[in-house]
Amino acid sequence: MLRSLRTTWLLGGLLLAAGFGPTARAQSASADAAYFKPKFIKAQLLKTTRWQLAHPRHKVTDWTNGAFYSGVFAAYQTTKSKLILDSLMAMGNRTQWQPDKRYDHADDIVICQTYLNLYRLKKDRRMIEPTLAVVEKLRTVPGPEVAAHGITWWWCDALFMGPPVLVKLGMIEKQPQLLTFSDTLYQQTYKRLFNHQQHLFSRDASYLLNAQGEGKKESNGQPIFWSRGNGWVMGGLVQILQELPASHPTRPFYVNLYKEMSARLIELQQPDGLWRSSLLDPAAYPGGEASGSGFDCYAMAWGINQGILDKVTYLPVVQRAWVALNKCVSDEGRVGWVQPIGADPRRDFSADSWEVYGTGAYLLAGSEVIKLKP
Repeated sequence: MLRSLRTTWLLGGLLLAAGFGPTARAQSASADAAYFKPKFIKAQLLKTTRWQLAHPRHKVTDWTNGAFYSGVFAAYQTTKSKLILDSLMAMGNRTQWQPDKRYDHADDIVICQTYLNLYRLKKDRRMIEPTLAVVEKLRTVPGPEVAAHGITWWWCDALFMGPPVLVKLGMIEKQPQLLTFSDTLYQQTYKRLFNHQQHLFSRDASYLLNAQGEGKKESNGQPIFWSRGNGWVMGGLVQILQELPASHPTRPFYVNLYKEMSARLIELQQPDGLWRSSLLDPAAYPGGEASGSGFDCYAMAWGINQGILDKVTYLPVVQRAWVALNKCVSDEGRVGWVQPIGADPRRDFSADSWEVYGTGAYLLAGSEVIKLKP
């Protein structure tokens, strides 16, 4: 599929040289416009949700499903599908609204985002009591993650998994100490992993370069910045900013970080509309990657809708990404071109490669793209 996308771009150049450019562009624009019709987007959200629910993978409370169900809830908000809501409630009842086992590991509490979202609909306290318990233990009992790594959220993906749970719960329960606690943990990660020259996050401390500039690098000599990890940070920033009041004292930090990363990411989008697994060495990763790209599309579409990002600058970026993402969706609703589970950029995936978090990212993207004004 991505090879065909590159061929399309090359063919467009040949047509232009032959004098057929305007007609070809007009036909392409007409075809692409169909991807933005609300009826199409809702149908795609329903189709991809149904396919993924019918093809489960991993334990329900696994981090992979935490990202997936975040997208499923967004799809419900967009479509108001009873089928989707029923599946969400069935999931919560099946897990008894429990997180996974490790109380201090962000992977194991990300599913609580969906529990909290459902609680806001149903107002049933049993939905959030286990989340309250695990967050209180996280807040008061030092855990093995700090002992092993010095900080709790020691890898950048954790900034999608952990902070939204603390911030959502703090807002629901009117407990400002949870917002402060989340800020503290977030700042620890930011200070360790954010690169101010590249305006991106390293995946974890093992990717940091030393004072001599030595460390993990790509084949072109550039440092490694992982698309999916940074995409998850972007998605997490949206989830935080959706919760924090305009007057909250730390909101400007998150807004500025979100805008800084967005400005850098638009420079790294590739002509086919997707981002590569390794952001600074796209030539070594010729295929686009749907999960990181989905989160980027989601985050930037949200910023346009909120008036935080300049529409003239960012709308074409989001449009290209959304068109490309839909070309990753098979006829039956499988979101392909998703990098397998790992902690670094990989090349071993194709149109047939899928993971539940790839579908979650696609669903989140569609939930914001549908709100875009022409």
